[in-house]
Amino acid sequence: MQQPVRIAPSILSADFARLGEEIRAVDEAGADYIHIDVMDGHFVPNLTIGPGVVKALRPHSHKVFDVHLMISPVDPYIEAFAEAGADIITVHAEAEADIRATIERIKSCGKKAGLSIKPATPADAIWDLLGDLDLVLVMTVEPGFGGQSFMEDQLEKVESLRARVDALGTPIDLEVDGGIDRETAPRAVAAGADVLVAGSATFRGGAAAYADNIRRLRGEI
Repeated sequence: MQQPVRIAPSILSADFARLGEEIRAVDEAGADYIHIDVMDGHFVPNLTIGPGVVKALRPHSHKVFDVHLMISPVDPYIEAFAEAGADIITVHAEAEADIRATIERIKSCGKKAGLSIKPATPADAIWDLLGDLDLVLVMTVEPGFGGQSFMEDQLEKVESLRARVDALGTPIDLEVDGGIDRETAPRAVAAGADVLVAGSATFRGGAAAYADNIRRLRGEI
């Protein structure tokens, strides 16, 4: 069953020169999750941060740290991100040959396990894994950079996953990431998403605007 919608600001759009302050600001502005994108310059064409930065940010918020690992190989880094303070660790279905073992590794660290799929990966590629997951992330842009346009054709994938998750009858977060703003957010929710990763839509205008940005996003849903 679709859960209440949660807003997960992506720190990829934050001011990296003052990241701790930015985390505190979106926390106070009403964020539900803090979405942390980790990229390796190999699995995706960009480099961001490692577990040391996640650990440094952890004291700045008690909100859920939703850590999205866009890296391959991913298995050697699960424990480090768990120890750094991640609450949800999301890996890509395309990142490891035995992704079920990766999911089990995440859970063995006492963390919630998420699985993400790129736009070219069909929803049915992960059907047999859904029962082991706490979160499914549908990329509505090609992973690697913020500020891209929302891929409308991914909504069918969200609808398909929503039906499958509902059939399982377990509370799995269905998250979308990429191009989420006041226009696309209601379409994503109508398709079945209940966690919205919003980078530019949250962080534009500086800290004084964050609460209004989040409120406007919620108002459009």
